[in-house]
Amino acid sequence: MLYVTRREVFSASHRLYKKELTDQENEKIFGKCSNPSGHGHNYVLEVIVCGEINPKTGYVIDLKLLKKIIREIVISKIDHKNLNVDVDFLHGIIPTTENIAVAIWKQLEKRIPDGKLYSIKLFETENNYIEYRGSNEN
Repeated sequence: MLYVTRREVFSASHRLYKKELTDQENEKIFGKCSNPSGHGHNYVLEVIVCGEINPKTGYVIDLKLLKKIIREIVISKIDHKNLNVDVDFLHGIIPTTENIAVAIWKQLEKRIPDGKLYSIKLFETENNYIEYRGSNEN
């Protein structure tokens, strides 16, 4: 089994909060990330596909194709956007790094033509990242 990784970067803003809570309650849960004006990150996304080498091509997946898929399905929708209001696949979800990673997985899972989506890694900062490998239902 081989693992192929494509790395992309994007910038986005968000606010972590629950509408039904007061600003004080949101601040207690989410701290400065609940700032009513929001805040931003320069995210790093790693999409890992696993599989066997195709003897015809020598690839698990053509990285040019993987790049195109990620940019069309994900990056074009989230780069330089407000994750709370601008991104259709995040509507109704608190845009924590965890939830963003799961949502990206759901966008890509059925669109990888060769190999299998193995993991989504989403770096919010150089020190904090999330790795998601799909649900147990798969």
